[in-house]
Amino acid sequence: MNRLLTVAILAISTVPLCAQGQQPNVAKLKADARNLVGIIGSDKAKTQAYCQIADLSEQLLRADQEKDSKKAKALYKKIVELDKKLGPDFVALVEMVKDVDLNSPDGREIASIIASLGESCRD
Repeated sequence: MNRLLTVAILAISTVPLCAQGQQPNVAKLKADARNLVGIIGSDKAKTQAYCQIADLSEQLLRADQEKDSKKAKALYKKIVELDKKLGPDFVALVEMVKDVDLNSPDGREIASIIASLGESCRD
């Protein structure tokens, strides 16, 4: 009986999380994006990791287009390691942004906030 009750409580408590994942709170995403961009932008090591990820991501796209799965796999591993330097909040934000329509005004604003980190990579 206790096990069944526990499973039921877990099932009920995860429903809001699933719904939230499907319809992200755009205002919160914007605030989180601004906050993380500020944190990463003020930390030289994190900024460098972000720039390396951006560069490796472009290489990954090329490797994928060239159907070079070995190179793509190696690049992906490097990106995952660099993601760790940015922290779990950045990875979580990227995952949440996947549920946002980037063609909408809010989606373009969020993408623009995150893309502003790229300006640091030009230095």
